[in-house]
Amino acid sequence: MDFNNLPVRITEALSGDLPGFDAHKIMGVSGHYRRQEPPEDCSQAGVLALFYQEKGVWKLIFIRRSSRYHDDRHKGQIGFPGGKYEDHDDNLMETALREANEEIGVNPNQIEVLGKLSKLYIPVSNFLVHPYVGVFDGIPDFRLQTAEIDVVLTPEFHIFFEEKIKKTTDIPIAKGIQLKNIPYYDLNGQVLWGATAMILTELLLVLDN
Repeated sequence: MDFNNLPVRITEALSGDLPGFDAHKIMGVSGHYRRQEPPEDCSQAGVLALFYQEKGVWKLIFIRRSSRYHDDRHKGQIGFPGGKYEDHDDNLMETALREANEEIGVNPNQIEVLGKLSKLYIPVSNFLVHPYVGVFDGIPDFRLQTAEIDVVLTPEFHIFFEEKIKKTTDIPIAKGIQLKNIPYYDLNGQVLWGATAMILTELLLVLDN
């Protein structure tokens, strides 16, 4: 993978046909993830896979959600900045930009949105997620919404093309209940799995073609 002119590469990759389900199922939970049409009453969400460059190296921004809310189905998980569509949002891209600003303090005026990945329905929370990909002009000065976000992770993007970080593990989802042999990306001991891993995998696939 050539990382020169990465924003141009991303824009070109997202302008073509996207693999969608075929990419998502690679990191999906075996036996649980299947092609499923979202119900009409599902909630809509926008998330942002946001890149920035530091000392010539491209980094990708993730957040780890707070574990303090017991009714949050995604508490403690690593994800992209983003959240639920609100009535005052013009569209779901604006949702993703607004939520990224609220959660980690990145200025939307410094973000160029390069394109959109395939939407993904998450049955456990009844959300239809619309993922956007953007690049930040400069190095972000993160300001966390600490009620919702524990930490920001900024791994170098090239590591995701290394097979050694793709692993499987058992994921506890409730007291005494585990999902077995779940695929994930190992971020220095942090487990990146589920919807975010599925979305990320589609981006990796279209860039690696």
